[in-house]
Formats: sequence, C-alpha cells, structure tokens
Amino acid sequence: MSRHATRVAARPALGGVQRRVSGIATSRLPLVVWAVLVLASTAALVCAMVPVGPDWFGATGSVAIAASYSWALAARTGGRPVIFGMLALAIGLLATWVDQDVVSTGAAVLTTVVAAVLGVMATVPAQTFPAAVRECLVGMVLAGVGAMAAVGFEPAIDVTRFEYLGLGLALVGAVVLVFRLGAGLHGLGRRGVIVVAVGAALLLATLLYAELLRRYGSTGLVDWLLERVDWSREHLGAFPRPIVAVLGVPALAYGSHMRARRRQGWWVCAFGVAATSPVATSLGNPAVDLGEVVLSAVYGLVVGLVLAFVVIRLDLAMTGNAGRRRRTAEQAAAVRPEPRRTSALL
Repeated sequence: MSRHATRVAARPALGGVQRRVSGIATSRLPLVVWAVLVLASTAALVCAMVPVGPDWFGATGSVAIAASYSWALAARTGGRPVIFGMLALAIGLLATWVDQDVVSTGAAVLTTVVAAVLGVMATVPAQTFPAAVRECLVGMVLAGVGAMAAVGFEPAIDVTRFEYLGLGLALVGAVVLVFRLGAGLHGLGRRGVIVVAVGAALLLATLLYAELLRRYGSTGLVDWLLERVDWSREHLGAFPRPIVAVLGVPALAYGSHMRARRRQGWWVCAFGVAATSPVATSLGNPAVDLGEVVLSAVYGLVVGLVLAFVVIRLDLAMTGNAGRRRRTAEQAAAVRPEPRRTSALL
C-alpha cells in the first residue's frame, strides 16, 4: 500500500474518534446544566435562609429545585423528564404567584416526595460497606436540598400531617418504581419476603410507637422516654429520629450492598425513604432550629450505619464464604450490573 493510501485510510478512523468525543460531550451537556442549576438554586436557598440577598431568592430556588429534581427522577426511572420537569415548573410558578396556602403547601409536599424518592433512586450498588456509607450520604444530601426547597414555598402546614403525608406518598412512589426494578413480587424469593416483612414491621412500629405511648402507655414510661430525649437535646444538641436510625439508613445501606449481589436489594432500598423523607420534611417544624435538624440527621445516620454494618456482617456470615480471603473474593465478584448514577435504570 502506498503512503498516500495509508493517509487516506487513516482519516475515517480519526473522524470516528472525533464523532465519539463530540457525542460524549453532547450527552454530558444536560447533566452539566442540571448540576449547575441545582448548585445555583441551593446557593439561593441558603442565602434566603441566612437571610442574604433579595427576597425572591427563596421562591426562585424552590421552583428550580422542584423542576430539576422532577426532571432527574423521571430521567433516572425511564420516564419523560421534559414533561414532568415542565409540570413541576408550572406547579412551582403557580404556588409562588397565587397567594393560596393550599397551593403552596401542595407544592411543598410534592417537592419533599420527589426529593425523598430521588434520594433512593440516585443510589448505585455498593460492593463494600464504605461504598454503602457513600450511598446513604448521597440520598440524604439530595433530600436535605429538597427540604430547603420545600420551606422556600412558605407552606402553611400541620407538622405531623406534613411529615406523615410526605412519608406515605414517598413510600408508595418508591414501591411502585421498585416493583419494576426488582422484577415484581416473584423476584423477591424467600429471603426477600422475610426482609420486606421485617421492614414493614419496623416501619409500622416506628410510626405507631409514639401514638401508642401517648394513648396507652403508663405515665412513668412516657416520662422516662421524654427525659431521655430532653437529656440528648440538652447535652448532645439533638435526638436522632427513630425511623431514620432504626429503619431508613439501615435499609438504604443494606439495600445498596445487596443490590451489588442480588436484584432483591431494590426491595430493601424502598424502605430507604424512611431516611430520606424525614430529612426532606425536617425543616417544616418551626419549633426546631436548623442546628438541631442537622445534628438529628447526623446522629440518625451514624446510629443507622452501625446497625447496617451489623446486618451486613450477619448476612455475609450466613450466606457468604468463611474466611477473610474468601470474603475478599466474594466482594470482588459482587459486580451485578446496573446503569451508572447518571443513566436511566429502565
């Protein structure tokens, strides 16, 4: 082959590389725009909470977060991001322009629901426990930004109803999505059924314990529990939410860890909204200051991760291989494929 023919033959290959590089840059553009929008909106919400800057920072940041989170959740779950993003944008603008408590409260609740579900759906499989810790942090940070966006709508709420409604809708949304991601009910298996049953029992227990104590508990028991809470708030600055520490964080960490090995892990992750939803609604109580809210979430995360570590170790001890080398080999083999964090799951 002549030198001229060699140069001609090399040109198509170079052009193909250039097209691939251009395609990668184009595919990353929406993600970059989304990240910049979320960071700018978060900064605006922080300024509104300080407060620093114009009064419209809070409303603008809330509308932008609601729209961008809805777009991201739809894109992550294989939906129509443009339609849902525009719908959330319209609802947010309506809530800011119409001076009606019902509209602003509805927008705030929907924002917490989207933030809580996105916090779970944005996770990826975790081969190791440190990776599971990272996924819990990702979910709770996303939910925390959603909490700021929710209060930016300035809703008129009953705190208990606001929290229960947000948790209930988030749980329903997560279960509907996980039903598809986890191959339906037939994909549960015996272990999956046990795990889901335990998670449901813990959810019911943590939701009802306060009401049962208030109605049927003895005065001495109620006073003793309240004294423990008051001591923690006085000496430690906050008290961890039981539903976050006992159920939400362990479910998110253990579910992410299980997803690296079995598809059933998605069903465990569904209960992760018990961590993200309380965080997303945490700023709705005006009687609790920001410092206590943050500390409560941190304490719940720490306690929950300790419980998750114990659960993961027990699971590996009962189902994994004995010995450190065999556990290392099992960990290296835990590579169940899933789309990356910025790709659609369905």
